[in-house]
Amino acid sequence: MFFGRFLGGNSFEQTYRCYPSSFIDKPNLEAGAKIIMPPSALDRLAFLHIQYPMLFELHNDATNRISHCGVLEFVAEEGTIYMPYWMMQNMLLQEGDVVRVKNATLPKGTYVKLQPHTSDFLDISNPKAILETTLRNFSCLTTGDSIMVAYNNKKYYIDIIETKPASAISIIETDCEVDFAPPKSL
Repeated sequence: MFFGRFLGGNSFEQTYRCYPSSFIDKPNLEAGAKIIMPPSALDRLAFLHIQYPMLFELHNDATNRISHCGVLEFVAEEGTIYMPYWMMQNMLLQEGDVVRVKNATLPKGTYVKLQPHTSDFLDISNPKAILETTLRNFSCLTTGDSIMVAYNNKKYYIDIIETKPASAISIIETDCEVDFAPPKSL
């Protein structure tokens, strides 16, 4: 089933059924915040002359949850997108739920404040290096999201509690000051 509308001007807005990355053979997708979209999306985005990097605002209208992401590839079946499972959880989406995808232009980030869910993330020998490596797989960050950092076969969840200069920022080719709040649980 394909839902959608293309808006005039330089706007892309399309509704898709979403599925976790486990449905396709892309294990690296889980380690970042990028989605896989169908080829028709690339055709439309190219026609609209959408600037790189391509960033998107995701809407779960059923729960009023919004997040942002980049795109990894355009190889999904028409009418579907694939996203990391942790992103689906963050947006309160189940397999096959409808998600609205719009192109977005985000300011370059200058500041982000993070809060690990548990103190064991801080017990890693070099949490800053692990975080920097993980964030290379992200194009943007959204205040209110919880991101997943995988290290040594363990998953660590970290809340994005503040971003500047806006509530959603691009972290591509930018120096961003990072601050940590105390973990939620010790």
